[in-house]
Amino acid sequence: MSTKCDRLCSTDDCMPGTGVYLRHGYIYSSLAGYVLRKNEGEELPVISVVRETEAQLLPDVGAIVTCKVTSINPRFAKVHILYVGSTPLKDRFRGTIRKEDVRATEKDRVETYKSFRPGDIVLAKVISLGDVQSNYLLTTAENELGVVVAHSEAGAQMVPISWFEMQCPRTHAKEFRKVARVQPEYLQA
Repeated sequence: MSTKCDRLCSTDDCMPGTGVYLRHGYIYSSLAGYVLRKNEGEELPVISVVRETEAQLLPDVGAIVTCKVTSINPRFAKVHILYVGSTPLKDRFRGTIRKEDVRATEKDRVETYKSFRPGDIVLAKVISLGDVQSNYLLTTAENELGVVVAHSEAGAQMVPISWFEMQCPRTHAKEFRKVARVQPEYLQA
């Protein structure tokens, strides 16, 4: 966080972006806000300052995201991205997990409805960026990725019993899922 008129860096180290100004070979903040430093190509990093309301964490390629399944069809599952890492998103971002990106093995045998159901909470990894018109493409093709929270038809939170099944603790009914082997760093308190 910077305040107005903070000296951020020398023009030898950075290039000015938005929300900054130059004076005597140094870059200063022209407003109070968050300092963003982006490397764009081979040049020096570009330094900008944005107001808190403009600072928005965006899902990036390789990021682990938490999302909620909104709908499924035989070819893909549609999701809303809720968190990037442990940071909640202010805006709603849509994602798609294609049938071929559900598992690392036996991709041709994957059935979407045996992997996810609407309402499931899923850990996934971003494999390509979306834009205003399209969705982020996500994958669950790692052991640590997949369904982390699912509810049975009886309304109970199901318990994983294998890498491909979860069970309702009330009715003992089993349902197919692409179950995540959750690592401790992804567990929220």
